[in-house]
Amino acid sequence: MLVNMKDLLRDAQKGGYAVGSFSVANMEMVRGVIAAAEEAKAPIILQIAEVRLNHSPLALIGPLMVAAAKEAKVPVAVHLDHGTTLGCIGQALDLGFTSVMFDGSHLPLEENIRITKEVVAMAKPFGAAVEAEIGCVGGSEDGSEDIAMRCTDPKQAERFAAETGVDALAVAIGNAHGNYKDTPHLRFDILEAIRDCTNIPLVLHGGTGILPEEFVRCYKTGIKKINIATATFDAVERSVRESYTAGAIKGYYDLHCAEIRGAYENAKKHIAIFATGGHA
Repeated sequence: MLVNMKDLLRDAQKGGYAVGSFSVANMEMVRGVIAAAEEAKAPIILQIAEVRLNHSPLALIGPLMVAAAKEAKVPVAVHLDHGTTLGCIGQALDLGFTSVMFDGSHLPLEENIRITKEVVAMAKPFGAAVEAEIGCVGGSEDGSEDIAMRCTDPKQAERFAAETGVDALAVAIGNAHGNYKDTPHLRFDILEAIRDCTNIPLVLHGGTGILPEEFVRCYKTGIKKINIATATFDAVERSVRESYTAGAIKGYYDLHCAEIRGAYENAKKHIAIFATGGHA
């Protein structure tokens, strides 16, 4: 069933778990993630980032994601990740996305607040949730840039949350997009301070490569949405490669099933780590 991300994260706050937000690029990945969620009876979020739309145009992938969420036997929110333009955010809302993100983390604080408030106003008539970001998560969503991380200032986060009224806030605590070059060292002291002064669901981007026990500590310290993108794409590619190596792909539909299986196995693993199972 298609639901609002705000409701999923509110339930996660009450229940002491996190909701996985899985990036997808095609029908096979959508099917695999939802199959894992239905098996575990877990609420999930399907997402796609604006930077990925050159490969998966929003006018095509968006309706597919929304339709799959409506057909699912578990609660599924559909989210635009890392929206950078108001035009794309508006298109996602028109298509029925129940959540949108404006990423103004690269902007001066005042401008980030101003534009985020515009996005909140845009989303209100649709009843959609809004996520924003403050601080700078390292790397980039598509892996094309090596952006230095800058941890979120708790005082700025407090002001940002109060002035914008966002439903979820992505924070930088030593996390980075893509595959980590070194073992990440997360600043749980900063996370605790942000949690205590904002009192809204917090979001962890750059989940690929973080240890399971650190994920657990994150969702026990205010993180209620965890983005899984690179790990999903890597799992699908690995599943296809291993299937070819094993001689298991004899035609297109074997390839199709290998992609679904890769997305399913990755989502199943993370749903278990995030303790989301049984909360549908």
